[in-house]
Amino acid sequence: MPIVLARIDDRLIHGQVVEGWLKKIRVTHIIVVSDEAAHDEMQRTLLGMAAPSNVRVSTLSIDEAASEVKSNELNGDFLLILFSSPRDVLRFIKLGIKLDSVNVGGMHYSSGKKQFLRNLSVDEADVSALEEIHNLGVELEGRILPDDARVDVMAAIRQKQPPK
Repeated sequence: MPIVLARIDDRLIHGQVVEGWLKKIRVTHIIVVSDEAAHDEMQRTLLGMAAPSNVRVSTLSIDEAASEVKSNELNGDFLLILFSSPRDVLRFIKLGIKLDSVNVGGMHYSSGKKQFLRNLSVDEADVSALEEIHNLGVELEGRILPDDARVDVMAAIRQKQPPK
């Protein structure tokens, strides 16, 4: 059960993921890791409809997703794991899941956030979680689409943020 891609994207499954990433990385199973989405039947249904019919979609809480990934039930699956926030990624890792790299694909601007890259707007809690993930040895690379140049997310944040 290889994790082909772990991605932070606050829109979860949408056109860039389906048309850009899925055609390039050839996954068989998308796991949406979100406590909020896992408990919202409408959102689970819509996420399932957004993916191609040949790709299985599971929308799970963070605890459920970590348990699934640890189990042997996903052997043979090639996984795309989608998170809506860095805090969810950090919790997932702390539950014992090893990630070598996380693609930061879309954290969009909202009130209280500062934009660092075209696709990356963060608040202090996001920066703190990203720093902790990075300190655990996980690469944080920013790309919207697979053929875009890889950007070191932590370097981009540190470059534009005054030292503490």
